[in-house]
Amino acid sequence: MEIVEGFGIGVVVILVALLILFVRRALVTRSGGIIRLSVRVTTVLDGRGWSPGFGRFVGDELRWYRMFSFAIRPKRVLSRKGLAVERRRLPEGQERLSMPADWVILRCTSHHAPVEIAMARSTVTGFLSWLEAAPPGAVSPRMASQDWPAA
Repeated sequence: MEIVEGFGIGVVVILVALLILFVRRALVTRSGGIIRLSVRVTTVLDGRGWSPGFGRFVGDELRWYRMFSFAIRPKRVLSRKGLAVERRRLPEGQERLSMPADWVILRCTSHHAPVEIAMARSTVTGFLSWLEAAPPGAVSPRMASQDWPAA
């Protein structure tokens, strides 16, 4: 009888963990603006250290949540103000095995440190548009430095 009780408790624990993961994802993704996004969390080994997740655009921030985590808070937050794309490349070596074939890797600089993110090729255009956009009523630093002819 103890084996059956132990098995039942194990099944209940697994079901509760899955329920928490689904509820967490529903809470995070409820307002849209979600993209599939992998972030390189470690560079110890070449081509490794990628963690799958999803990003959520909230104002001037891109909030990244790990796919398999119980945390409701984002694991990483990238601010549009301090973020610039240095270069883009296709997955190489081991990276080709860990992400879909149509993904692109962007090496970005941030206020804190360099960061590598990977996303679908079709998502890169939207990401770059968000990165270069200024909020309503604000002047983009790229636009402020140009001399515009008087109308």
